[in-house]
Amino acid sequence: MIALVDADVVAYRIAFGCNDDPDKVAIAKAAEFLEDLVFTFANADDCEGYLTGKDNFRHQIAKTVQYKANRVAEKPRHLGIIREYMISAWAFSVQEKQEADDAISIRAYAMGEEDYIICSIDKDLNNVRGWHYDFNKNERYFVKEEEAIKNFYRQVLTGDRVDNVPGLAGIGPKKAEKILQDCSTEEELYKAVLEAYKGNVELLTEQAQLLWLRRKEDELWQPPRI
Repeated sequence: MIALVDADVVAYRIAFGCNDDPDKVAIAKAAEFLEDLVFTFANADDCEGYLTGKDNFRHQIAKTVQYKANRVAEKPRHLGIIREYMISAWAFSVQEKQEADDAISIRAYAMGEEDYIICSIDKDLNNVRGWHYDFNKNERYFVKEEEAIKNFYRQVLTGDRVDNVPGLAGIGPKKAEKILQDCSTEEELYKAVLEAYKGNVELLTEQAQLLWLRRKEDELWQPPRI
């Protein structure tokens, strides 16, 4: 089994945790964390890691509000050297024009669902089927394809505050679940969400394309045929 590591969240976690330590200590902590994560907690045989690089196709899609405009916090001082260590020592790849999450999803859908485990704490990756390991909760769980699709449409309703994707005002997880509770196919999920959007296909498509994690290179989400 291969661990697909969301290296963005790992790098930030380690960097924040050792902000006052010397560079050498930060790198040592990164090494220890990754070795434990991949080989002990995820119980994987090998790993691939992904980091987000420059630019992002979502910035051109976002028309309602600017994508990730709310991310203004100062970065931890060791973030750069930890990323460099991950690239040089672990051969983690930097993704240009898309996010690490997209690369993880693309890789996952190129493999059998029992062949990998996604290591992250990012709920967005619950839109991807297969094994997951949440290292905050020390929780290993499996997401079925139908669950992954429903998670995606639920997020189209609720939005994503972390990434400044608004979704629909006034709809939280409970309301979203109620809207989708009787849906069993993607077509039914889409119809229910479109009704909540009052038939505004353009707005729904914008939000969905911002939230969709690619299954293949250069993919953009499109509404299902109904």
